Amino acid sequence: MLVRDAMSTVVLTIGPTHTLRQAARLMSARRIGAAVVHDPDTFGLGIITERDILDAVGSGLDPDRETASAHTTTDVVFAAPAWTLEEAAEAMTHGGFRHLIVLDGDGAVGIVSVRDIIRCWSPARRRRPAVATG
Repeated sequence: MLVRDAMSTVVLTIGPTHTLRQAARLMSARRIGAAVVHDPDTFGLGIITERDILDAVGSGLDPDRETASAHTTTDVVFAAPAWTLEEAAEAMTHGGFRHLIVLDGDGAVGIVSVRDIIRCWSPARRRRPAVATG
């Protein structure tokens, strides 16, 4: 199975000046765990995750003052839609992260998470209903 088969095509893109609270609200409303942060003036595409926001708030930082740019991972590993899920899982394991931005050309076309991969690999997903014959 390929990344394109598992990825979510709901890609939330925010700017570097969004506050952590704004990012959290947008992510919560869409029920997603990561957002792409686009800053063409400095780092291009980065990612901020629910864990980044939790770490900042948990350490006492003000979510209304802290901006996404201060908590964005900019050294990002990107996946291609044609990667296998094994390749994506290996990249996540090696890098110690749970989300990969999926690029096709220069644009983000999806995000694949550990949860997406597990869902595809779970026995319930692979089981097919019996077909009545006859």
